[in-house]
Amino acid sequence: MAGTLDYYDGNSEEYSEQTLHADVSEARSRFLELIPKGGSILDLGCGSGRDTAYFLGSGYDATPVDGSSGMCRVAERNVGVRVRSIRFSQLDYCEEFDGVWACSSLLHLPSDELPGILVLIHRSLKEGGILYASFRLGDYEGLRGCRHYTDLTPESMTAVFEKAGFGTAAVWTNLEEGRGILWCNGLFKKSGFRQEGRRCRHYNIGNAIQFHRWMSHPIVRGHL
Repeated sequence: MAGTLDYYDGNSEEYSEQTLHADVSEARSRFLELIPKGGSILDLGCGSGRDTAYFLGSGYDATPVDGSSGMCRVAERNVGVRVRSIRFSQLDYCEEFDGVWACSSLLHLPSDELPGILVLIHRSLKEGGILYASFRLGDYEGLRGCRHYTDLTPESMTAVFEKAGFGTAAVWTNLEEGRGILWCNGLFKKSGFRQEGRRCRHYNIGNAIQFHRWMSHPIVRGHL
């Protein structure tokens, strides 16, 4: 993801201006319907801080993180709270959040890294917690400009997330009219899936990938 992070570090101001007022109200509403009022939310790949600001203003306990130091600085300025600079592979939370909001962020992961990161996200959620994620709709994987993208369909999204231990609450597609982009959205629930050593000591991406291999069959790249 180095090239992708370099893009956001070098274009953080421009990206913030482009996305700060983007309308994600439908997805946010569907997500928050499943989160307890005042609950804790990890804004994973918070970008401009747009959604963190909304969550905080609506009375939720929001924790913003981003892998781009440039985006962290911009989000801190936009929202007025500390933003933790952390890559997906460095997620070290354990059963802390009622919800994880990953809006247009996980889509930058290579498909072979996505399963291990989903295991880390799974561990960060409380039992019954909710994950929202969005990807571009399709089966393309590769560069757009200098950013890596992994596109998903409703079928491939469901397969990948369920293999990581999530139950599917809803999957839908929508058209972003301003840019003409088709999106694949999903809401997933942590339930009915237990991990050994779930207290998370010394848990890292290597453990996550190894655990995923133990608990499920390898994801066929053709699904992506």
